[in-house]
Amino acid sequence: MLTRKQHELLMYIHERMKESGIPPSFDEMKDALDLKSKSGIHRLISALEERGFIRRLPNRARALEIIKLPDSMNPSLGGRKAKFEPSVIEGNLGKIATPKGSVETGGHDSSSQQVSVPVMGSIAAGTPIAAIQDHSHTIAVPPEMLGGGEHYALEVKGDSMIDAGIFDGDTVLIHKQQTAGNGEIIVALIDDEEATLKRLRKKNGTIALEAANPAYETRIFGPDRVVVQGKLVGLLRKY
Repeated sequence: MLTRKQHELLMYIHERMKESGIPPSFDEMKDALDLKSKSGIHRLISALEERGFIRRLPNRARALEIIKLPDSMNPSLGGRKAKFEPSVIEGNLGKIATPKGSVETGGHDSSSQQVSVPVMGSIAAGTPIAAIQDHSHTIAVPPEMLGGGEHYALEVKGDSMIDAGIFDGDTVLIHKQQTAGNGEIIVALIDDEEATLKRLRKKNGTIALEAANPAYETRIFGPDRVVVQGKLVGLLRKY
């Protein structure tokens, strides 16, 4: 899963190369995405390259090659996202942790159905990192952990949420939504570039992203800088 700006840039480059056979200039990309400087384009290009969507060709000006498009995109649909349709599989997860505790599952039961949830890369529980990535693999989750709606999973990096029982290496289950209430743990996208897992606090027209570790400070943002991308509903942990 790409950030909105990463996705916009990838599709813009794709469409321009279909039309003319050459990628747009950095100035054209900057204008197309309504960014103030080319440094933002450099960051987006680097993020797309790290995720394997594009490749910069050496010793050639404006030399970019698109390697792939997101799995959820069909280029023939003009960039529209495919409908999310989770498949149902059977299996055994072992120990499953939820915000209310943990559940021990028994041996393999062929009659139990589990939902296949896409893992969308890593999320920072610490200093924000460039995320979220494209769909890498899926995990099987009992449907009672999820409820209705769309869900995805993220692998946690960092220790800023340890007092909320979220540790480095955990896999968090996220309900995809754009709003959340005070005190809920969310996936927050900052400035369309960085994502982090934090507790949401709203006060006096500002957004506070609050850690669950006294070693980390609460970060305050204007409401136009933070976008809610989902709410924590559970987590999985390997022992």
